[in-house]
Amino acid sequence: MILYRTEAGAVIATEDGLFPIDREWHELVNDDALHATLAAHCAAIPPVPALAPAVSRPLAPIGVKQELWAAGVTWFRSRAARIEESESAGGGDFYSRVYDAERPELFLKATPQRVVGPGESLHLRRDSAWIVPEPELVLAITRRGRIVGWTIGNDLSCRDIEGENPLYLPQAKTFARCAALGPGLLVSTAPPPATTEIRLAIERAGARVFAGAARLARMKRRPEELVDFLFRDNSHPEGCLLMTGTGIVPPSGFSLQAGDLVSIAIDGIGTLENPVR
Repeated sequence: MILYRTEAGAVIATEDGLFPIDREWHELVNDDALHATLAAHCAAIPPVPALAPAVSRPLAPIGVKQELWAAGVTWFRSRAARIEESESAGGGDFYSRVYDAERPELFLKATPQRVVGPGESLHLRRDSAWIVPEPELVLAITRRGRIVGWTIGNDLSCRDIEGENPLYLPQAKTFARCAALGPGLLVSTAPPPATTEIRLAIERAGARVFAGAARLARMKRRPEELVDFLFRDNSHPEGCLLMTGTGIVPPSGFSLQAGDLVSIAIDGIGTLENPVR
């Protein structure tokens, strides 16, 4: 089942139809037994198909007091890209060491006001000339550290800023409209299988200018491992979301341009589309 956050409230979508649920978003995403709660709710009421328009325009599945965190260098392709972009600045070795280390790279990606939902525009930072999307599986985590859902994320990244100096990572990653989430949370008793494919497509003036795909089996870090480090000596009272890293990176000569359309699809969750401005 998919849990959507909409202007009309939370909506559950199953094969049987759509089911509104009258609970605040922050309560739902902090329910450690979320799948059982949603299943029981759907079994108790009939579906309401009239809510389809609301679900077709969902909001980003992040609460107003939640944080969006991210993990870096969790795929070999990401490791290679980071080494490439920072080699001239002497930082290439850092990323190779992080890829092989016990401790993962974790950083605060965005607060809710910097996150957009499906159909909303991402922002190109004005002082960067090399900006790429990073398609990622995103974990929805309760305040007690339990993974209760999965969604799609776009970690917009300024490769030239980060490559100039690894210490510039916050500026390369965090700015207005720097991340997209959606369309909803996959809530299941099991995570997406390792064979699940993430697909990225970028269109420019109606033509596809880049496409790539990667399977979750190629991700080095386990989600539970990332969550364990995220909660070490840290608290997330409203729960949080965690981007798990990317295995798809456009070639070094490619940068997003105003007017581009970025589409990220993950089987079982849906497709996240965002224009770039």
